Amino acid sequence: MKAIVYTEYGSPDVLQLKEVAKPTPKDNEILIKIYAVSVNAADLHLLRADPFLIRLSSGLLKPKNEILGSDIAGRVEAVGSNVTQFKVGDEVFGDISACGWGGFAEYACARENAFALKPTNLSFEEAAAVPMAAVTALQGIRYAGQIRPGQKVLINGASGGVGTFAVQLAKSSGAEVTAVCSTRNLDMARSIGADHVIDYTKEDFTKTGQLYDLIIAANGDRSISDYRRALSPKGIYVQTGGSMAQMTQAMLQGPWISMTGSKKMGNMGVAKPNQNDLALMKELLEAGKVKPVIDRCYPLSEVPDAIRYLEEGHAKGKVVITVAQRNEK
Repeated sequence: MKAIVYTEYGSPDVLQLKEVAKPTPKDNEILIKIYAVSVNAADLHLLRADPFLIRLSSGLLKPKNEILGSDIAGRVEAVGSNVTQFKVGDEVFGDISACGWGGFAEYACARENAFALKPTNLSFEEAAAVPMAAVTALQGIRYAGQIRPGQKVLINGASGGVGTFAVQLAKSSGAEVTAVCSTRNLDMARSIGADHVIDYTKEDFTKTGQLYDLIIAANGDRSISDYRRALSPKGIYVQTGGSMAQMTQAMLQGPWISMTGSKKMGNMGVAKPNQNDLALMKELLEAGKVKPVIDRCYPLSEVPDAIRYLEEGHAKGKVVITVAQRNEK
């Protein structure tokens, strides 16, 4: 099968399209013929081994898993002897980052609990845009953020992969949502449900005097004191992405601020892929309460270009790789 392989850390230039052995499912795994896979910031961090501590789990001198890509959508080609949830021919989607990655390829094997049936109203490309970004947003909004109807919620980085899902999840939870993004993305933010939009190139949301019950930092590079200033007295700040400085402050200073005051601030940490959250997203997608936003699609051979585009930081929603067409056998 064809796959995008990297044997050393570095820029997208180290990625190569190669012929590799087609995997065989273990007893608790399913083999997926991949139709689409999306690109995530996590792929970029693993590719560049940035931050350096990534090497402690992914390989000190070279990557242990040579094929990146976590969010896949496709059709079940074969099942292991202990698999009970899926059968050959089922259309599924899921996040295989906890199963060794391997999504930038024509086939991948992963545990059955990494998948859910693909939403019936989504294409393979749309389904592949969902797992990691949507589950990250879900866990940030509902679990870490403890969202409640009627709250004022601000999403910083509302036009990115996590941000577009966060806006919609907050809105579907009954919140009044303010989206922070660039000028070019204001209309898109309104179209997915934002009640208010702030153009960060023209206005500083931390200096308007408006206070928010929940702030989700899906992107950006603001100090934790800036976010603290924009929180209501018992507000919650959840950092799910953004610059390394933003993440570090949330991780180190957030717990202290939370212990010494009424505002809760912190880093959500790495989202935990799980079947229950994926199934919940499937329900919301099929009900039309959430929809993926896709900026661009690339063929498998152009994964390096797709990652370069994502790295530029201007992607509107998700960047997706089309691996095969639906009518391909």
